[in-house]
Amino acid sequence: MAGLLSRKIPRKIMADAVDPKAKNKLVIAISSRALFDLDESHKIFKTHGVEAYAKHQEENEDIILPPGVGFSLVKKLLSLNTKKNPIDVILLSRNSADTGLRIFNSIEHYGLNISRAAFTRGESTHNLVGAFEADLFLSSNYQDVQKALESGFAAASIVGAGSKESHETQLRIAFDGDAVIFSDEAEKIYQEKGIDAFEENERISANVELKAGPFKCFLKSLHKIQSAFPVENNPIRTALVTARSAPSHKRVIHTMREWGIRIDESFFLGGLDKGIFLKEFGADIFFDDQHSHCESASQYVPTGHVPNGISNT
Repeated sequence: MAGLLSRKIPRKIMADAVDPKAKNKLVIAISSRALFDLDESHKIFKTHGVEAYAKHQEENEDIILPPGVGFSLVKKLLSLNTKKNPIDVILLSRNSADTGLRIFNSIEHYGLNISRAAFTRGESTHNLVGAFEADLFLSSNYQDVQKALESGFAAASIVGAGSKESHETQLRIAFDGDAVIFSDEAEKIYQEKGIDAFEENERISANVELKAGPFKCFLKSLHKIQSAFPVENNPIRTALVTARSAPSHKRVIHTMREWGIRIDESFFLGGLDKGIFLKEFGADIFFDDQHSHCESASQYVPTGHVPNGISNT
């Protein structure tokens, strides 16, 4: 694989690649189907098998793939890569190196600064998330995402296909709260004992810090990059979009203060549909643990399902 990459990746991309020994870098691992829209190719694989898929990719290796759900996120993150705040994107693909050539041709076409990759030829990629020390893993393979989460990494399965409109230049990322940024401790009370018990628990625990969820560290890394820029002209904007309502918002605010993390926008929707608010926010991606919220959101913005917590048992 090393020989293939050194021959085919343009010199500019190789020269600008993040130093693999750089400390405190943000690392995103992404599958080829999350980065590009490979639905047509995947249908051939599912219908006609591996050989037909490989033939299709080889015959079309000079046909540029359209952007996928994670494309906007990756493109904008890479535009923020500096020596002070290094950002590295790793391609993890179940393709072989041969069938993956079309993917790298597309990476070159879009000018994406991606030089590190692993091709597993059908094998799971989740074990490589830790090897690359990734802060976030995006994939279309639900099982890979589940296993990465179980290993303690922030991970999400893409919902829907293709890219959608987002803010023109600013990177905008939206998060659900419970079971994503925070643990599912409060969500368990809601689902097992009802809304009244949930609200009473949150009232009593308003000043008790929530336990961390799988995306706390990723959000903290984003906050670190944000902190390097002025607030009034920041290239990153974050939002919390939650079904919580007053008075349960107090515990959320207290927890974020304790963690030293600033969220730019917060939406406490009290059960309202999240999709239209995410559209107005202009999210490059939204992370949520519940299937119904993800399906709704994916009609408007790129969405990642986080199969974590009681809603996914």
